[in-house]
Amino acid sequence: MQPILQTEGLTIAFGGHKPVQDVSLNVMPHTFTSIIGPNGAGKTTLFNLLSGQLKPTEGKVWLKGKDITHLSVAKRTRLGLGRSFQITNVFPSLTVLENVRLAVQAQEGVYYSLFASPKKHAHFEKRAIELLETVLLGAKADSLAKNLAHGEKRKLEIAMLLALETEVLLLDEPTAGMSLEEVPSILEVIRRIKEQGNRTILLIEHKMDMVLSFSDRLLVLFNGRLLAEDTPENIMKSELVQTAYLGGLYDDAS
Repeated sequence: MQPILQTEGLTIAFGGHKPVQDVSLNVMPHTFTSIIGPNGAGKTTLFNLLSGQLKPTEGKVWLKGKDITHLSVAKRTRLGLGRSFQITNVFPSLTVLENVRLAVQAQEGVYYSLFASPKKHAHFEKRAIELLETVLLGAKADSLAKNLAHGEKRKLEIAMLLALETEVLLLDEPTAGMSLEEVPSILEVIRRIKEQGNRTILLIEHKMDMVLSFSDRLLVLFNGRLLAEDTPENIMKSELVQTAYLGGLYDDAS
């Protein structure tokens, strides 16, 4: 089976600093992979390179066998790769349902028209409602997006990515900034998406209990390099990984 997402020698340099260095990875379809590492390890920079926010100094990125190294964020999204919490087309003055319905319509190449009959595109609304149920926002369908709580806005963003038929989801610390009460709900959303079994998920998260409960594989970054890649069980037993987290490893690395 061919990897759905690949990198080879992925590197980015800012002057003499290389926050990501020579990272080569293969992500198989319909798997859940978490990227862990201490602060400053290069996790978010790696996501920026995968999603297209940054262009590498060296190396390549492939999606479904297609070289996407120099493609824009929008083109990568159309090919099936999306990064949550980077959505730019959320309309705060529209309802939650309207936001997701517009994403469904955009995916099918049908855009909003003041003169179109609502019945003509009823299936768009049906699909939007299904997605809102998936992300536990069904009860908020008629609420304005701007009135959502922080955790609810993140669920809306996930629903919009799902509406775009995204095959690879990059989730960058999905619980960041949430209250303790909101965290279980977003975890349930992620669990539901994983159990559907039709998407590949890459996660950056500091909550190790969450990482261990969801992940098929763990990637460990340290000083911008891929330090280890294995099952969660083996990673947790690795002395090399433990040393990286405790400090003292690669002290002279840039």
